Parts: sequence; structure tokens; C-alpha cells
Amino acid sequence: MTFRQEMKKALLTSAWFVFLTFPILVIRVNTIENVIEWRWLNMMWIAAGSFILSLLWSFYFGRKTGDPGKKTEAFAPADKAGSLFRNPRFRMPALVLTALFATAFPFLFSVYQTSIMTTALMYVVLGLGLNIIVGLAGLLNLGYVAFYAVGAYSYALLHYHFGLGFWVVLPLGGLLATLFAILLGFPVLRLRGDYLAIVTLGFGEIVRLILENWNEFSFGPSGISNIPRPGLLGLDLNLDTATIYLYYLMIGLCLITIFVFGRIRDSRIGRALIALREDEIACQAMGIDKARTKLLAFALGSTWAGLMGVIFAAKTTFVNPASFTFLESAMILSIVVLGGMGSILGVVLGAFLLILLPEYLRAFSDYRMLLFGTTMVIMMIFRPQGIITGIRRTYQFRGGSIDGATAGK
Repeated sequence: MTFRQEMKKALLTSAWFVFLTFPILVIRVNTIENVIEWRWLNMMWIAAGSFILSLLWSFYFGRKTGDPGKKTEAFAPADKAGSLFRNPRFRMPALVLTALFATAFPFLFSVYQTSIMTTALMYVVLGLGLNIIVGLAGLLNLGYVAFYAVGAYSYALLHYHFGLGFWVVLPLGGLLATLFAILLGFPVLRLRGDYLAIVTLGFGEIVRLILENWNEFSFGPSGISNIPRPGLLGLDLNLDTATIYLYYLMIGLCLITIFVFGRIRDSRIGRALIALREDEIACQAMGIDKARTKLLAFALGSTWAGLMGVIFAAKTTFVNPASFTFLESAMILSIVVLGGMGSILGVVLGAFLLILLPEYLRAFSDYRMLLFGTTMVIMMIFRPQGIITGIRRTYQFRGGSIDGATAGK
């Protein structure tokens, strides 16, 4: 590609970015004086910045491949991050420092920061649960929030009608979500790809609409309030103490979820799920019951959504259908895709990035969502396989023995 072509491409890119950001960065309505302010300087900065970045992008790939603008797989970003985290010399000190920081977090930061971190930990568990369905089994589930809602309303309704406490409802919420996943799994066992996504999306919307319109059952849009927080040996906890207690509870649940996910992935069930993801026909030809494996994936992944629904109801002390829209399912799916499908550490980092980044970008006011979206786009360009790619166990024949090893996908 010639220099003139590169300049033309950069100009088109600059014009496109100006067009996209024009309503946000250039036009400003002053409601006090009822006038429109035109911030042309912002448009100039966007045009110049996108033009320069486009040229640098072309120069970078042109130097790597010898042909500007041509991208080849030979220079795709290597999975250095995954190799670094799997290195024992780095992993053990990192785990120790992370454990110390997580333990001291509530004492180093405010209650508000602790509450935000608790929310991020909840999405870690939700992401790992969906990772079983999407990352391991390869089943695109766009209605995952429905099982999240089942857990939340289980706690709200069981406490309202029967006075059941948090610790009694916590396993019940997971079991009810599992039951709903099995009921959903039966009619969709023969579906795959886009058809499966449409059915699960419809299921999620059906659950939300039922909760919103069945006033006698779920109290409709008004929701259910005064849901008690988790108790500790019968003690009455104030808001600050309850927030810290819930934070440490989520730390424990995250560790349990990581352990269970790792055991599932490395077990016979996990290998069957991965085989189902790679090729359903070959999977069935090898003697794996395809229908039962799909049903098991739905059940295992949805259990964690039900548990987190109970935690959500206890944390907010209020639930209503507006908390369980499709946007929640999309956010959890984004965590799995951004972090790396099938990866534990990737989902953890993806959850922290997607949940904490918008909060800590509040200082940028009107531009924080623009920065957040730009970060997502850059990640998908440079790391389309996710932050940390999933590892696959391989076997090598060496000197008359078979040695097990793990390798990146």
C-alpha cells in the first residue's frame, strides 16, 4: 500500500471518528441559558488524534509484515500474559500479595470502595458460571440473567412469605436456578448457535416480564424491599459491618467457585464439555451423550447464578425486575469473552476491568463511557482471544512414557 493510500485511509478514519463523536464532544446544550455551545476545538483534537493514530497503526503493521496495512497471523499478539501467570516463580508471590491485599482491603479503603469490590467479586462468580456454559461447552446463552433473577426472588419471596433466613435460602436459590436450567435445557437440546442464543434470550425476557406483570406473585415493578442482610451468629450488624462481612463472604465464594471450576474443567465432565464445543458430531461419535452433556452444562453454570442472585438480594435489600434486564446478560457474557473463554484468571481480570473501570473513570464525567468503550475496542483489536487464553491439556510421548502438559489454545 502506497503512502498516498495510507494518507487517504487515515483521513477516512479521522472523518469517521469525528462523525461518531460529534454529538457527544462537539454539541453541548446549555439548559440554563437555552443555547447550544459548539466546541469545535474538541473536533479538531479528535480529528488530529485519530489521523495520527491511524498512520502509526499502519506503520506498525507495515514494519512487522513488510507491507503497510497488511495483517498476518504471524505477528498476532502472543500469549505472553498467560505464560507469565502460569510461571510458578511469578504465580506464588502474586498469589501471596493478592491474598494479603484482599484481606486488608476493607481496612485500607472506605466502605463504598468495599461495596464496589463486593459487586466485582459477584460478577467474577457470575462470569465463571457462564464460562462453564459458553467457555467450556460452547453454548451461547443470552438469558443467563434469568437464573440470576430466580436466585434473587427466591430469597425475597421465601423470606417475605415464610420468614426464611439468608443461610437457609442460599443453597435453595442455587437449587431452584438449577431446576429452571434443566427445564430450559430440555426444549433446546437440539439447538445450537444463533437458534440457541435466540431461545435463551427469549427465556430471559419471559422471566423478566413475568416478574414485572404478575403483581400477586412478585409485586410487579414495585419489587420487594426490607430483605435482611446475612447474619453472623445472631448478631445485629450495622451497614458498615455488614458490608465488610459480605465482602469476606464473597471472597470465600470466589475461592470455592475457582476451585470447583478448575476441577470441572480438568475432569471427565470438563473434557466432554470441551469436546461438545469443538465438534458435536465427533463428540457424539465418541460415545458422549450430547443431550445429557448440554443439560449438565446448563445446570452447573446456572447454579452459580442462583447463588449470586441470593447474594445480590441480601446486598441491596431490595429487588425488582429492572435489575435483571438483557444488559446484565450482555455484561456477564462480555466478561467471559473479554477475559478469555475457558480461562479462570482471564474471567477474574475481565470482571474487575468491566465492573471497576466505569466506577473509577467517574472523574472524567461525560467522557468516562467513551473511554470505557475505547478501552474495550482496543482490547478486542490487540487481544481478540481475550486477556488470558484458556489452556488445554496435551500429552507428549517421550522415551516410552506419556507426559501430561498444558499448552495455550
